[in-house]
Amino acid sequence: MFEKRKISNKFCISENIVLYPGDCLKLLETIPSGSLKLVVTSPPYNIGKEYEKRLKLESYIEQQSAVIHECVRCLSPHGSICWQVGNYVDNGAIIPLDTILYPIFSGLGLKMRNRIIWHFEHGLHCTQRFSGRYETIIWFTKSDKFTFNLDPIRVPQKYPGKKYFKGPKAGQYSCNPLGKNPGDLWVIPNVKSNHVEKTDHPCQFPVELIERLVLSMTDEGDWVLDPFLGTGTSIIAAIRHKRRGAGAEMSSKYIDLAKQRISQELSGTLKTRPMDKPVYDPVEAGNSLRIAPWSKKSDDNQLRLLERQARYHVK
Repeated sequence: MFEKRKISNKFCISENIVLYPGDCLKLLETIPSGSLKLVVTSPPYNIGKEYEKRLKLESYIEQQSAVIHECVRCLSPHGSICWQVGNYVDNGAIIPLDTILYPIFSGLGLKMRNRIIWHFEHGLHCTQRFSGRYETIIWFTKSDKFTFNLDPIRVPQKYPGKKYFKGPKAGQYSCNPLGKNPGDLWVIPNVKSNHVEKTDHPCQFPVELIERLVLSMTDEGDWVLDPFLGTGTSIIAAIRHKRRGAGAEMSSKYIDLAKQRISQELSGTLKTRPMDKPVYDPVEAGNSLRIAPWSKKSDDNQLRLLERQARYHVK
């Protein structure tokens, strides 16, 4: 089924990859009801990026509502919707988009399973408020019988050698040998200038973020849809793990980028950050840029000593 995959521009249930060049509502019209296992996207935030037209907040909500309604129609009874959003900014005041979109999902009978916090270290530096370093993924399901595979996305245990200290299992290891649940706070680097996945898109998904959702909320052969596809990341994450991927994109620039990246993924040449790679630590790496040019060398040596002591001190 996956040996000879090609990119189609029209949805058909027998296809493997669909990249629709146009409005996502037009694509959604062609998708049969109940056929998608996962809808995952990061819609425009209505803040005036190059790929969006800034709307009044009421118009933006209406636009999003129309797309969400169609996504829910197309969603399998066992499926999930993950809407990744940040903040709408109005004259310096922020409005968390997940709070204003939640009523749309709940009004359609969906249940929220998690509000995942995606934390990253880099972004714009604010001067009149604290700099934003997180966005949210609101995860909804259509029913109580939904797909959720925890084992493929487990992360290393903090204390793998920990044992039960009392009860019938006293002395036995208490941790799951496959790792632990990653929780609802995900520390994943965002795609900035030195990221291996960086393209010309200003707000690009890291592939590993979508891989975690694809692996946990779908099975092989299932359909994954991104109605605001951008440069193709959601399709890449889907086909990497033997799922089917579909998406819509209106910008010809990003359509070309998506086609290029999907083709590279199919040929095995696309460079991405691995899911299990630790977040870069400038201290561990000995990066010289972390040394302030105005500090004395003796001060820096003392700082390094204190850091080592703090890291390995055991009570």
